[in-house]
Amino acid sequence: MATRAKVFEYAVEVDRGGRMTIPGGAQIAPAEGWTPDHLLLAALVRCSIESLTFHARRAGHEVAASGNGHGTVTRREDGRFAFVEIGVRIHAQLQPRAGDTSELVAKAERDCFVGASLTVEPEYEWHVS
Repeated sequence: MATRAKVFEYAVEVDRGGRMTIPGGAQIAPAEGWTPDHLLLAALVRCSIESLTFHARRAGHEVAASGNGHGTVTRREDGRFAFVEIGVRIHAQLQPRAGDTSELVAKAERDCFVGASLTVEPEYEWHVS
C-alpha cells in the first residue's frame, strides 16, 4: 500500500482595507509602508526560523532566533517583474549548544515551505551558536 504525502492547507482573507484574517482566527493589518513584497520577505524569514526551530527541537535543543531578509525585484528575461535575488540572514542560539549545526541548517533550508515555493532560490546566511 502506498503511503500518502502529508497535506497542509492554508487560507487567508484580505478585506478592502487590506486587513488579513485567517478563517476563525486573528486579524492583522500591515502598518503603513508594508507591501506584499515586504510580507513575502517576512514570511520567508519567519518560515526559515520556524523550520530551524522544528528540527532543533527534534534534536533536543531550544531555540532563540531572529533574522532579516532582503530582495531585489527587476524585469526578468521573460519581461515580467519578479524577485531575482533574495537573501536571508538568521541569527540563532541553541540550548544546549550544538557542535556542528550544518545538518540542522540544511534541514531548515530544505523544509521551509516558503523558500521551496519560490522560483528564485534564496541565499541563506546562518549564524547558529
